[in-house]
Amino acid sequence: MEQQRTRVAVAGASGLIGGALVRSLAADGYQVIRLVRRAPRGADEVRWEPEEGRVEAAGLAGCAAVVNLAGAGVGDRRWTEDYKKRIRDSRVPATAGLAKALASLDEPPRVFVNGSAMGVYGETGDRIVDESAPAASGFLPELCVEWEGAAAPAREAGVRTVFVRTGLVVARGGGAWGKLFPLFKAGLGGRMGDGRQYWSYIALHDEVAAIRHLLDRDDLSGPFNLTAPEPLTNREITAAMGRVLHRPTLFAVPAPVLRTVLGEMAGDVLGSARVVPKRLLESGFTFAFPGIEDAIRAA
Repeated sequence: MEQQRTRVAVAGASGLIGGALVRSLAADGYQVIRLVRRAPRGADEVRWEPEEGRVEAAGLAGCAAVVNLAGAGVGDRRWTEDYKKRIRDSRVPATAGLAKALASLDEPPRVFVNGSAMGVYGETGDRIVDESAPAASGFLPELCVEWEGAAAPAREAGVRTVFVRTGLVVARGGGAWGKLFPLFKAGLGGRMGDGRQYWSYIALHDEVAAIRHLLDRDDLSGPFNLTAPEPLTNREITAAMGRVLHRPTLFAVPAPVLRTVLGEMAGDVLGSARVVPKRLLESGFTFAFPGIEDAIRAA
């Protein structure tokens, strides 16, 4: 996309990934339009009500791209039935509302990048999976399928539509690693369960760079796994955290304790997801921090 005065709308601009993306785009001269839940305070904000699927479509006119990264944190709290409903309602109606708004424009944007998650593949064990793998069953996989499906109106209107199936983002400011860093720095870090489950991670810098790569490439659409090229086990990642932070990693959280504390969400922590970014690599994207130690240092 041409940088000068190019308008890019971002939903979820206050989140970990969205905030980093906005800073990156603004630094390179893009005009960023933020979707906000309150009354807009300027021309760079557009009102939307994600749970109701409503957005002021006129505010998106003239945007070359729209990026939707909004959604309640999957790992923020225990998965009660009420919170699972909140996770879904903050994603599916929001995506559907945005997609319909884009389809209604006389000149829709060239590209719609919509959030998703590697959770679509469910438990993979030692099996390596790429974008060709089918969706699994369960809350997260079924949510991802519905979430991606909600973007259909934009795709059917001819908008190039991309789904970013993000892994565990290595960053200090939020997500899984936002909770891990304080524990490890205090010397309380350790493996979870038996530690043999695979974690597919990605440095925040690479996450943002990959999204921008997908925005720029007019030939790319559909699902892309945003994970580092070589997933590692929780045991390997624990050891790397200890080495980089110079802290012991003697503690371990037994699986039964995790299940008691986290409930259904424990399956996501103890489950194995060996997900690789096949399509992203084939498109020519280069990771700046492909290794776990580099990703941790970058954070």
